[in-house]
Amino acid sequence: MTPLSPSVSRGFTLIELLVALVIVGILSAIAYPSYVEHVRKVHRAEVTGLLLQNAHRMERHFARQGNYAEGTVEGLAKQSPVNGKPVYRLSLTLEKQRYELRATAVAGGAMADDVCANYRINQMGQRTPADPRCWRR
Repeated sequence: MTPLSPSVSRGFTLIELLVALVIVGILSAIAYPSYVEHVRKVHRAEVTGLLLQNAHRMERHFARQGNYAEGTVEGLAKQSPVNGKPVYRLSLTLEKQRYELRATAVAGGAMADDVCANYRINQMGQRTPADPRCWRR
């Protein structure tokens, strides 16, 4: 049997641990903002899809009834995401020949301070906000 030589290391030095910690810190400083932006893009895509789906339902209702206000429109989404904790609340304002669908970010939610916190689309297809990040065309 050979005895262990004194040069054999049995752990990490403080410098090695600090270097590893700095590397993890730098990677997380880069990755976290990218992750947050990705989550926001997903929420934007989902709410625009639901607003457009609601607009299609309104147009089908108009084709059947001759106006937007008569009767009830079935199947309109009330929140985004449809199931689970809401990030956006969806609402409808309508008159006989006009409607406006709105999506408003929930206060204190993931999208509350986003540029796309409030969406609107009307019977003419006019969409706000005009920011290209919001309505991906």
